Amino acid sequence: MALNNNNQEAAKSREQFKKENTVKEGSKRNRRIRVRMIPIWLRIIIVAVLIPLSAIAGAAFGYGVVGDGDAKDIFKKSTWTHIKDLVEKE
Repeated sequence: MALNNNNQEAAKSREQFKKENTVKEGSKRNRRIRVRMIPIWLRIIIVAVLIPLSAIAGAAFGYGVVGDGDAKDIFKKSTWTHIKDLVEKE
């Protein structure tokens, strides 16, 4: 019988838990709908612009600071030809 009493107590606590959750869900339904400050389409455009900018900044930092070259040289075709030749060294 002790086992049966424990099951009844557990069932009561589950019912109480469900009632508490329904009260909480009711308060959630009354919440104001959030309006995004930056729309999703604008976020996509921002990310699409920031990726190339970060690649350029990374190349300038890597070539100018780490590589002891001039950071402006990353915009020259000869620099990229030289880097390509180093990578594809035979």
